[in-house]
Parts: sequence; C-alpha cells; structure tokens
Amino acid sequence: MPFGLHSVCRTLSETDAKLERFAWLGDQLAIAEWSRFTDEVETAYDHPGHHTLSCYLDGGYRTERRKLPGRYGAPSRLCALPGDHESSWWVRGEMHFLHLYFLPEHFTRRAVQELDREPRELTLADRTYFEDERIAALCRMLIDEHWDDADGKLRVNETAHEVLSLLLRGQSATRADLALKGGLAPAVRRRLCEYIDAHLTQPITLGDLANEAALSEYHFARMFRLSFGAAPHAWIAGRRIERARALLRHTALPLAEVAAQCGYANAAHFSHRFRDALGVAPNAFRRIMQAA
Repeated sequence: MPFGLHSVCRTLSETDAKLERFAWLGDQLAIAEWSRFTDEVETAYDHPGHHTLSCYLDGGYRTERRKLPGRYGAPSRLCALPGDHESSWWVRGEMHFLHLYFLPEHFTRRAVQELDREPRELTLADRTYFEDERIAALCRMLIDEHWDDADGKLRVNETAHEVLSLLLRGQSATRADLALKGGLAPAVRRRLCEYIDAHLTQPITLGDLANEAALSEYHFARMFRLSFGAAPHAWIAGRRIERARALLRHTALPLAEVAAQCGYANAAHFSHRFRDALGVAPNAFRRIMQAA
C-alpha cells in the first residue's frame, strides 16, 4: 500500500475491523471506509509515518483513548492523528468510520499560500474527538461518493484537498522541536510568491527569482527549498496547475486561453502537463467539476 499504509490497515485488521472500501486518490492521498463490532478490544498505533483524519459516521459511543478516559466517540466526531503519534484505544461496540490518509508534505504548499508560514514550522496537531461541522459534512460527502470510477475519484480528490485546507487552518500546530536555520526572510518569501503569480504567463528562470531575492542562484535555490518545501521549478509548476484548475472549474475559457494564462507554450503542451499532474485531460476535468 502507498506510503506505509500497511501500518494502520494491518493494525485495524488485526483487531477485527472490516475494510469496506479503499481508494488511492492520486496526489499521495488515500481514503478508506471501515466498520467494526467488538465487545472490547485494545488498538494501538505507533508512529505510522503518515497523517490520518478519522471521522465517525455511526456508533463509537463507548470508544475512548486511553490517555483521555471518559471522552467518547460519536457520529461526526473527528480525530487528527499525526504521523509520529503513538496512541492506544479501547474500542467497544459498533463503529462505522472514514479515514483520510495523507503526508506531512500536503501541508507544505498550503502553509505558504494560505497562512504565509514556512511549511517546516507546522505539523498536524494531535486532536481527539474534536468537532468541526464543515469537515464532518465534507467527510460525509466523501463517503457518499463513488470511489471506483474516474469521475467520482476526481471529485473525491478535490473534496479531500478542501478538507486538508480546513485541517491546516484549524488543526495545525507550530513545531516546538525545530529551531529554524536558513531559509528566506518572510518579506522575501512573500515577494517571491507575488512575483511568481504575476509572471506565470511567461517563462520564469532561476536567475529571475535569485535576482528578486538579491542572492546568488546557488544560495537562492537552497534557501528557496527550505522556505517553500519544494525546488523553484516544482513550485512554479504547481502554481501553474493550480491556476489551470481554477480557470477550468470557474470559467468557460478555451483551452488555448487557459494554457496562455498559465504559461504553457500551447494547448497541447498544457493538456500533456495537466494529464501528467491529475491523471485526466483538462476538458474531462472541467466537465466533472462543473457538473459537481
């Protein structure tokens, strides 16, 4: 299974949980639907290596985390479990729940763009049985969707990304164990974000960005990766895809115009890059998203 998911899946399977559905969504995202019924069993997780969001769909009224006795699950209650966490649970009675699995890297781009923070500053907070009406509603949308066809899987992918944005804003924590060294000053990082977004319609070179930051190309490339969590070319490619997704979803622009506004040489080049990134052609993405 992708990025070590055998850890959580094996743990649950060994405690009589039933895997109802599993889907690999692309973008290193995965989703699973579980059910279980037991008189009482202990379940323990030990540094699974990936983050997990759990949403109770039904039951869970007598399930509790050992370090938080007296707090129980219930429908629409959520747990955020970071990849480095350890936990032990007493599971009792009937449960039906959704798991969304993702990597720490999923917070990277969002930390910079949505919170104006360096990605290495933040991690998923360890939260047990918190409530968030919007996230719970999106989880129910995920469970009601088809996971076994291309259209449904793409809609699930989009919804999962919305969930991750909400998690970043509401359930992230500043890492206390990391002393930041190197990287770009916040003002320089913001200036570079603005420069890249303003120049996406044209080629952007490493020299252009280094000049904007007043650094040598070699030093700039290292500092950019620290502060953005990605190499400059990868960050720019991601921004082009994100702009294309927004234009396809919210406008009726011809593909050639979308390609031009995102800095691609032509519609064919754009379609090739878009399919590589999302696994679907731009026109198909537009049809699926505008019909959702």
